[in-house]
Amino acid sequence: MNKILDENYYDLIIDKSTIPASEQNSDNITPINERDALLHVLRTSTDICILGKYPYHYFPSIFTLTSIISLERSGIRSIQLNPYLALNGRGVLIGLIDTGVDYQHPVFLNNDNTTRIISIWDQTIQEGSPPSGLTYGTEYGREVINFALQSDDPLSIVPSTDTNGHGTAIASIVAGNTELENSFSGVVPQSNLVVVKLKEAKQNLREVFFIPEDATCYQESDVLLGVSYLINVAQTLKRPISLCIALGSSQSGHDGQGATSSYLDFLVRKPWIGVTVAAGNEGNSRRHYFGDVTAAPFYNDFELRVSNQDTMFPMEIWTDSPGSLAIEVVSPMGESTQLVYPRLNACVQHDFLLSPSVIWINNILLEQETGNQCILLRLRNPLEGIWIFRVQNLSNEEFSFHAWLPSGDLISSETFFLQSSPDTTITAPGNSDHVLTITAYNQDNNSILIESSRGYTRTNLVKPDLAAPGFELTCATLLQDYGTYTGTGAAAAHAAGIVAMILEWAIVRGNFTQITGNDINHLLMRGAERDGALDYPNNIWGYGRINISGLFDRLTL
Repeated sequence: MNKILDENYYDLIIDKSTIPASEQNSDNITPINERDALLHVLRTSTDICILGKYPYHYFPSIFTLTSIISLERSGIRSIQLNPYLALNGRGVLIGLIDTGVDYQHPVFLNNDNTTRIISIWDQTIQEGSPPSGLTYGTEYGREVINFALQSDDPLSIVPSTDTNGHGTAIASIVAGNTELENSFSGVVPQSNLVVVKLKEAKQNLREVFFIPEDATCYQESDVLLGVSYLINVAQTLKRPISLCIALGSSQSGHDGQGATSSYLDFLVRKPWIGVTVAAGNEGNSRRHYFGDVTAAPFYNDFELRVSNQDTMFPMEIWTDSPGSLAIEVVSPMGESTQLVYPRLNACVQHDFLLSPSVIWINNILLEQETGNQCILLRLRNPLEGIWIFRVQNLSNEEFSFHAWLPSGDLISSETFFLQSSPDTTITAPGNSDHVLTITAYNQDNNSILIESSRGYTRTNLVKPDLAAPGFELTCATLLQDYGTYTGTGAAAAHAAGIVAMILEWAIVRGNFTQITGNDINHLLMRGAERDGALDYPNNIWGYGRINISGLFDRLTL
């Protein structure tokens, strides 16, 4: 069985340069891109402390969805009605990594009922041929999709579907056809789409990170391979591409590190590639705590309210302060783990006597990828009530730290920090330096969506970059109908369409043929709408509201 699909193997993300020459062609190695590869490690037991034997950053992060049309608000309509511009995405690819797409929906068809989709890589179907260079899933090209559309039973030929609806909605917001009867249009209705349907995260990775079996989530390694596939298609066709990532993860240090974050950061500085990422919807979820200790005694106690709905979940604590942090956990019954001291690879299990609660603590003194200290806590059968966490600096000096709970639906809204902070809640890969990180606002009243994640990053990088409309955007839904989506994923889709418009103007029309995604981001930041009462950039709006008309106004000046 393919090891990427085999639950008996963990898929660990490693640097290619660390692979011995003798192992380069081993079936235990799957190349991802220029820098990264997967190392397939045999699962010999269900030992939770496998995370400890291998570095934390080897394990793929868990990603969740970031969405639950106003074209006038972003200056799109005025540009498309200008006969000298009329930018609709012609010649540009839209790259999507999501839950798939309903390829039969009219919003993705040309006037002759042929598809506007270049290809679909469905990672969940193993009966057909995978893309060149990949070992799993099935690729469906435009010709076979068109053949399916002409048949009486399209799904018998191309069985790829979107059972969730998120991917179809995101694709339609970016690139759906103009549909006057339903008062709908995507931002770039003349672009073409390349779609990756993600398989869900392996069960063995869910067990490592204490993710419920029924939670909808995806693993970072599949996202990375999806990115590589989209870039390969664009390079083969010699077309510019606008990638839209409407996924997010609260794992890692919220500092732009991590395999996906750093690879997207690399791509967006290359010509012909735009990368737009959702900021996440963690702003009002009460899943972030910030501690800042400036005086003796040098410790901080914070409280977590745990619901009986959550039978297992992880929590991460990150610091870049000098010194070393120890941690103590106290259950609602008053039982304590005592202080757990930092080590390089140790994994400590503590069974509570007065309840069925069990906690595993990896107090990683030097997290290999970032050089920072990371404390990973994983709770199973936690007692309902108030849990107390004491973080103590063994160096007896000032320190600060952040704690994060999982994103999306991986944990209920009834488990939260009592003194939470909405700041520093942007999900990965939105903390990357050069990607375009988009937050969402209500285009009806110009107010930020309260659930939108806020910056800055843990290292004080300005994020988000811009705000885009994200409240009840009209979109395609399943059963070939229309509905609305709200959230930063919808806003990112809107912004990815604007990026495609600029790629068309710059590359397809020859105005700036070596433009990079980073160039586009800075043009959009300069052309953003800003309210005079606020200072910009800020951690809520970034550089302001996205407006492509303002960008071209700046260019004429």
